[in-house]
Amino acid sequence: MNSNTQKLSVKEKVGYALGDLAANLVFQTLVTYLAFFYTDIYGLEANHASAIMLTVGLIAAFGFNPIIGAIADRTNSKYGKFRPWILWTAVPLGIVALLAFSTPDFEYKGKVIYAVLTYTLLLLLYAANNLPYSALSGVITGDMGERNSISAYRFVAVMFAQFFVQVFMLPIIESAGGGDKAVGIEIVMTWLAIIGTIMLLITFFTTRERIVPKPEQKSSIKEDLSDLFKNKPWVITLSVTLLIFVTLAMKGGSYVYYFKNYVDADRLTRFISPILDFLSSIGINFFGEDPVSAGFGLFNAGGIIFMIVGIGLSKKLADKYGKRDVFMTFLFISTLFIIFFYFFEATAVEFIFLSQILHGFSYGITIPLLWAMIADVADYSEWKTNRRATAIIFSAMMVGLKGGLSIGSALVASILGSYGYDASLPEQTANAVTGTKMLVSIFPAIPFLIAVGLLFLYEINKKMEVQIESDLKQRRIK
Repeated sequence: MNSNTQKLSVKEKVGYALGDLAANLVFQTLVTYLAFFYTDIYGLEANHASAIMLTVGLIAAFGFNPIIGAIADRTNSKYGKFRPWILWTAVPLGIVALLAFSTPDFEYKGKVIYAVLTYTLLLLLYAANNLPYSALSGVITGDMGERNSISAYRFVAVMFAQFFVQVFMLPIIESAGGGDKAVGIEIVMTWLAIIGTIMLLITFFTTRERIVPKPEQKSSIKEDLSDLFKNKPWVITLSVTLLIFVTLAMKGGSYVYYFKNYVDADRLTRFISPILDFLSSIGINFFGEDPVSAGFGLFNAGGIIFMIVGIGLSKKLADKYGKRDVFMTFLFISTLFIIFFYFFEATAVEFIFLSQILHGFSYGITIPLLWAMIADVADYSEWKTNRRATAIIFSAMMVGLKGGLSIGSALVASILGSYGYDASLPEQTANAVTGTKMLVSIFPAIPFLIAVGLLFLYEINKKMEVQIESDLKQRRIK
């Protein structure tokens, strides 16, 4: 295979990145609002919301993803192995995302059943769409420099989705629903479903698969699974992914409670007023009248903008020092800024925002690297076994993502419940406020620190990356 065919055009990189922008309109909404939607909009009790998110999420993570991975690896069509899945699931995913955030007027038991069914369908379709999409990055090119590049494109798109969901979505929900969040979220999710479907179709039509397994390659699912558990980098990547998404779901799902119940509203209003006045003067009026919602949006905006700056530096650092070392270093630094939240008083708004910005920058550097590393793990497996099973290896990422999301989201509702949180109270108890504070600081820092420790055991460093790429390139041209 000529190495020149491994180079990607800007059009293909952008087209591929739009697929993750679409997926993250769903994913970021789950991370940021699912617990809040279930408890404060849909009216479920915190323990029931926690049980749904944990049980359904773990079934999806450890059941749906390996099955989809095994099937996708054995898919053969004129469009390739993975691209057809993007086409097949684009419309159903949008429809079910809307249904999952709808609020039909059922009795309480009916509400619970509806939540279980729609969340299960949503996670099944998300797996069937996003796992093959992620695996596509492992076969779209064999050039590791191009992989670093496409990961950077991809995660700039992710940041745009995250920016919209975390910065503008709550004020838009309130505005669209005229103060009725249930109506507002249905309107917003309708538009997100339409836009996301269109972007997934663009991804399908603008990409192609370049790494094709040899025709003589045949392996059973048992052999593929055996290869996985002998693959130490895969086991570590799975564990690290799980831990990272526990943290992301925990702190991401807690910030809305943190601003609602802990941050001093008067101090927040004084701090953000000049910012809102400036934004209004240049025509940006998306933040609404509620200072807590506006402050929450600006807080997220600061972190995301600097995440994008960090993503922009990621490829250059990874090319020079290797993915593992850069990932490990900046994941640790980002954790320090999470821990700092424990020490901030409710009136220390400036420090709260500054810590979020610095966390966003340092964590942003790591974002593209995790996904590029799992593509390297697929290469490592082929290098060791002379067989390629891309999708089932990428299922590690999806198992970790779904498992982490489920555990972290369930922990938000569960921990709040254990601290006595009650959505019906006009003001939370001191104990519930303490739980909110712990959920954005100490609790989410723990999984990140464990992940840093595990990365010391990940053996694909810069030197091995170069060796694997060179060896596989020679094999593929024979």
